[in-house]
Amino acid sequence: MTAGSGRVTQAQVARLAGVSQAVVSMVLNGSDSLRITPETRDRVQQVLRETGYTVDIMGRRLRGGTNQILGVFTYESVFPSGVADFYRPFLLGIEEEAEAQGFDLLLFTSGGRRDGRRRIYEAGTNRLRIADGSILLGRHNDPQELAQLVEEQFPFVFVGRRESPTGPISYVGADYVAATREVHDRLWGLGHRRIGLLSVTEENEPTLDRRAGYEAAVRKYRRPPLVFLEEDPALALRQALDEGVTALLVESSAMADGILARAHELGLGVPGDLSIVVLGDADPSQQPHAHAVPSTGTDWSMFRIPRHEMGAHAVRVLVGLLKDPQPRQLLLPCTIHEGATTAGPSTPDSR
Repeated sequence: MTAGSGRVTQAQVARLAGVSQAVVSMVLNGSDSLRITPETRDRVQQVLRETGYTVDIMGRRLRGGTNQILGVFTYESVFPSGVADFYRPFLLGIEEEAEAQGFDLLLFTSGGRRDGRRRIYEAGTNRLRIADGSILLGRHNDPQELAQLVEEQFPFVFVGRRESPTGPISYVGADYVAATREVHDRLWGLGHRRIGLLSVTEENEPTLDRRAGYEAAVRKYRRPPLVFLEEDPALALRQALDEGVTALLVESSAMADGILARAHELGLGVPGDLSIVVLGDADPSQQPHAHAVPSTGTDWSMFRIPRHEMGAHAVRVLVGLLKDPQPRQLLLPCTIHEGATTAGPSTPDSR
């Protein structure tokens, strides 16, 4: 049986099956209408198989229907080996939950790239609209694009806390504020009284959340904040030691590797002379600064980001948005990894 050359249409399927086009449409949409007998449904499905009919998803979208497709847009590449381990848990969580929810996934990658950066909008057009909604990932996002998506009321969920001046953004993030406070409390419990924060110089939401957690912790113990925004680990370590710091919270593992190397050059032991906690597990999407050293393979004391759970919850939130567009925001707890880089201070500080 054939429907002729070119793309098979619903009208052709209807003619070959001996039914109306409305019946074909109901079969395709899974309608359980009593108007369609089991025999009729079987006949239509047989014709669909034999003709190789495929749904015109763009046409369905333009008619206000849904495609059962969720987009996944990444501002940074997820496939090179340098970042694969960081993004893989997110994608696994997204894929598993999308399958459980009955949605296909469409990955948006290199299209729309300008000036070396990926873009959602190309020539003013939102290319994510082929999907019913989209999950967005990436440390270096474009706030203007997020604001435009909010204004368009396009359903999307960011993996990671994000803000926009145009309105609330739906996101699923890690609770960096609570996790940073918790590791600070643990260092305080070990006897450290001069605990510093080595932060990156850029000011995005993850960095601001870590600083907020640290500042809340030092206020709790009525201590002055000791924040270092220095990219050179040698200079950062010197500044921290001049301030009498005995424990250091470091935002990235690359920065921590640099501090560890410089501490060893000075004859300092970690954790004997200096305790170090990494505020999150390794993030290869953060480009190492010029003074970084190759990864040492150290068993860092740190908190772990719930990447798999964030991906799965992002799908659940997005599916919810398709039914009710009210923004949803969710922060998931991080888990503490004790590691081997923290201990009590070698000399108790009574200050």
